[in-house]
Amino acid sequence: VQLQASGGGLVQAGGSLRLSCAASGRAFSTYGWFRQGPGAEREFVAAISWGGGSRNYADAVKGRFTISRDNAKSTVYLQMNSLKSEDTAVYYCAAKRGAIGARGYDYWGQGTLVTVSS
Repeated sequence: VQLQASGGGLVQAGGSLRLSCAASGRAFSTYGWFRQGPGAEREFVAAISWGGGSRNYADAVKGRFTISRDNAKSTVYLQMNSLKSEDTAVYYCAAKRGAIGARGYDYWGQGTLVTVSS
């Protein structure tokens, strides 16, 4: 099982980025995105259920970030708009068999760095 995150980079405040997470090895019911900023603990960002009908977001990103998935491609996306300097972090994708939520993820990908310059 592998989760490969990509799409990070340097962007100015107010800009946009789209992160991708390609999964291989098996299908998962729930995917999530997490992030870890400088000197901070890892925190939940967003999650999506198998069919995409259920999505959860952290309060800090609601209205700016959108999580989506393409099951045919086994890929999950995180569209990030109106980026702020406080969004600077290493972003990780994760997957689990259970219900949507912020906990209980079994598999993790490597991170992709997002840097937002002010």
